[in-house]
Amino acid sequence: MPLVNFSNLDFNQIKTSLKDYLRANSNFTDYDFEGSNLSSIIDLLAYNTYINSYNANMVTNEVFIDSATLRENVISLAKNIGYTPRPRRSAKALVSFAIDVSDTTTVAVTLKKGIVATTSATFGGSNFTFSIPEDITVGVDENGLAIFDSITIYEGVYIQQEFSVNSRTPNQKYILTNSGIDTNLIRVNVKDSNNSTIVRKYSQSKGLFDVKSDSPVYYLQEVENERYEILFGDGIFGLPVQEPNVVQVGYIVSNGENGNNLSRLSYAGQLVNNNGASLTTNITSMVVDQQSYGGAQIESVDSIKKYAPQIYASQNRAVTTVDYEAMIPKIYPEAESVSAFGGEDLTPPKYGRVLVAVKPINGVYLSSTIKTDIQRQLKKYSVAGIVPEIVDLKYLFVETNSYVYYNENKAPSSTTVIGVCRNNINAYAESSELNQFGARFKYSKYQNVLDNSHTSVTSNITTVNMRRDLQVVLNAFAEYEICFGNRFYINNHGHGTHGGEIGFNIKSTGFKVSGISDTLYLGDSPNQDLKTGTVFMFKLNSDTEYVIVKQNVGTVDYVKGEIILSPINIISTVVNRGESLIEISATPYSNDVIGKQDLYLQLDISNVFINAVTDEIASGDDVSGSNYIVSSSYSNGKLVRGKEILATSPTVRTTTAELLTQQQTVTQSIQSVTVTTGMDGSTTSTTNTYSY
Repeated sequence: MPLVNFSNLDFNQIKTSLKDYLRANSNFTDYDFEGSNLSSIIDLLAYNTYINSYNANMVTNEVFIDSATLRENVISLAKNIGYTPRPRRSAKALVSFAIDVSDTTTVAVTLKKGIVATTSATFGGSNFTFSIPEDITVGVDENGLAIFDSITIYEGVYIQQEFSVNSRTPNQKYILTNSGIDTNLIRVNVKDSNNSTIVRKYSQSKGLFDVKSDSPVYYLQEVENERYEILFGDGIFGLPVQEPNVVQVGYIVSNGENGNNLSRLSYAGQLVNNNGASLTTNITSMVVDQQSYGGAQIESVDSIKKYAPQIYASQNRAVTTVDYEAMIPKIYPEAESVSAFGGEDLTPPKYGRVLVAVKPINGVYLSSTIKTDIQRQLKKYSVAGIVPEIVDLKYLFVETNSYVYYNENKAPSSTTVIGVCRNNINAYAESSELNQFGARFKYSKYQNVLDNSHTSVTSNITTVNMRRDLQVVLNAFAEYEICFGNRFYINNHGHGTHGGEIGFNIKSTGFKVSGISDTLYLGDSPNQDLKTGTVFMFKLNSDTEYVIVKQNVGTVDYVKGEIILSPINIISTVVNRGESLIEISATPYSNDVIGKQDLYLQLDISNVFINAVTDEIASGDDVSGSNYIVSSSYSNGKLVRGKEILATSPTVRTTTAELLTQQQTVTQSIQSVTVTTGMDGSTTSTTNTYSY
């Protein structure tokens, strides 16, 4: 009988197949394979087959980018489709210092390339060095000071490497010996010969467009062990190097993201005057204008496998939203997550525009300079008539309140249970499930994380809220649009027996408006269709009694998850985290919360509450369940967020029933209205007379 085709790499199956083949031969019909020396030969054959099959399988996997595992192979496959992996990025900081040369004839001072500063204290058990790749020269002012004002320095060690071009070495390669290089900081110069003083500067080229036969350009590609090889032109595309040229390469080897957030730096550079004399005295202390930021690790294998096919599919042009999402990391490597959507999806629509929101790896928002630069570079890839627009991302926070039931016979204490649960929730909050555009908070998975946190946990009751932080414009009339991107659950519609006693559907923190001394809050009253409602402002007589101060200050669309506030002059807010904020929360219609369009989903750990409840049924203390502690599956009935601030002069309480029939209109002339929309963050000024 012939040998069977092996469908897997199981050693025992291979061995069994070999024995079955031998038994089919009449010479081995009654042979005892297990007790003979032939068993060792069969084992050897099985091992050989197993190893060959394994190698064949690995080789086959490594020739496809989807299944390849070795970085060198993934990079090679990505190179075939024109994708260049993102390199490690050095963290950069802005520093200032000066040197007094008033007692000399110096007219200019040069800060030499190389080390400029070091950390004056140990950060995370490591010391860091900051360097510059090129000399910086400044003039001396009338006071005799050479001021280096807000210069950019880069975390890492500056290294210089030389190659002598040798025509007798076939296929000579120029490989940089160090890994962890920031390729943006590579500087390549070519000397005619070792003794020549003529130096030609070469610049990096990422394509063949506009490259002529005499263009001094070089190309870069990643090779093994995260190192880089420099390639020069062939005389057709780019100026070649030839013997006896000497190639000089300077670069910075960095620690990537480990160099971020460093602020205590000490000067350690080298200064020379216009005559080349060294300057070592009268140097002021270094001032850090901006702590280090922007450091990032080299692109991972998973990221290369994700973006390389997308870049290839886009063919270096941006037509669909997926093209924009693939191009942004190529233009701006510090992008952690990107969301692009068409203007036609907005309300009202903006035809002919593509809106792009970018979450940087380090930081919360992009600076205006970076947004302008990204937008400018995107225009090179976008089709005619389509205008790309970079918008600020908006955070959608998920808050949870969990009652975790546990068997006290299996846990040392409730504190232990809470601690383990919180550690697991922290890990879930930092996972790729969240912290990105298009992410989804999965309610069942969240509950499963709690249930599997400890062997004593028997179940949990978890309620979910979602929150947006409204950044207000103080002392100016402004209209606000707050989009949650998720449908609201109407817990209190005011039309039933509750009479509005169980809290409002939207809740806010306190704020003050012009002309009213009390702290106010936002509340809502649904219309009869239970799809839309009106927003009003109220103050508190007590934590359960409220008084409506102004009605119809806005509208709420429960289906779209959208709140629009009419022009209002806010003069202060209770919450201030570097900027004046009003926290607004609502209960989602579905416990699976989605971050749509420019909404960046995050689980707010500071508002994750875990309460341990003894499960007396599981522990055997109350088998009948007579004393079982019941936890509500619905949000609490508080009227506001945070600590209640009561009115200084309590007045007659207003009920929801009265609210539905009461009409109150205040007319005020507004000369300048600042309108801030919720989807694209744009701000305009109009002139209008508005009643509210």
